[in-house]
Amino acid sequence: MIPTLPFGRTGHQSSRIIFGAAALMESNEAQAGRTLELLLEHGVNHIDAAARYGDAELWVGGWMAEHRDHFFLATKTGERSYQSARDQLRRSLERLRCDRLDLIQLHNLVDEEQWEQAFSEDGAVRACIEARDEGLVRFIGVTGHGTRVARMHLRSLERFAFDSVLLPYNYLQMQDAKQAASFAELTTHCAEQGVAVQTIKSIARRRWPDGSAPRTTTWYEPLEDQQDVDRAVGWALARPGIFVNTASDVGLLARMLSAAERWAAEGSAADDEQMRESSAALAMQPLFVSGFQSARTV
Repeated sequence: MIPTLPFGRTGHQSSRIIFGAAALMESNEAQAGRTLELLLEHGVNHIDAAARYGDAELWVGGWMAEHRDHFFLATKTGERSYQSARDQLRRSLERLRCDRLDLIQLHNLVDEEQWEQAFSEDGAVRACIEARDEGLVRFIGVTGHGTRVARMHLRSLERFAFDSVLLPYNYLQMQDAKQAASFAELTTHCAEQGVAVQTIKSIARRRWPDGSAPRTTTWYEPLEDQQDVDRAVGWALARPGIFVNTASDVGLLARMLSAAERWAAEGSAADDEQMRESSAALAMQPLFVSGFQSARTV
């Protein structure tokens, strides 16, 4: 089974592998049902959805009547204004077929102008606080992509007491000294304040090469061989106190879950030298490079 860890100060023991519901964007009801069974089989008890993930909220909502008590349920709003975020949050509740969310997150809040808007008097943060006060959500988080995200999350945490953050974390991204230092500063702050840290892109190999035909529904080329997935997931889980969100492809889910279970059973993970060798052999490249900010939100 997947080990659990306190999800920050929320009081919930979340599985260290969190299901990224972006994997359901191109799924159908039958495939979504099989995915739920896999989560239950491996002890995953935390789902991370988003309004932008196509029909993912609808498919997750189909499970909620029977399984709501089993899952810590999170979604995201990409809206920045008060009214738009308020409306989108309530639509998500309808799509997810539940009366209350465990966590609402501001989706990919990194852009300076959008950040200012979200925190303004007429911004999305106010809508999330209002929803919490009304009992529609329990906790509030913030997510982001790119090389500046750790610094932006620290800035967001200075402005508001978010309960969770989410950002990229893998071996290659941490070879950038500035990113590694910012990540370390963020995680130290989060540990001191009881803020949960979710990570994404643990099995990213590189952006799809020009002219290649994607084999998965991820926007980047992922690691696919089980041994490579084992190393990457184990390397990420070896960092104490963080959670690893699964990739946005249902076909990769079982491999990531198996990797996490092997890591938990064996108590070992690939060290930096092994990851360096694997990265070179697989021609891996960082998804996010300083000076280039991706607009991707999954």
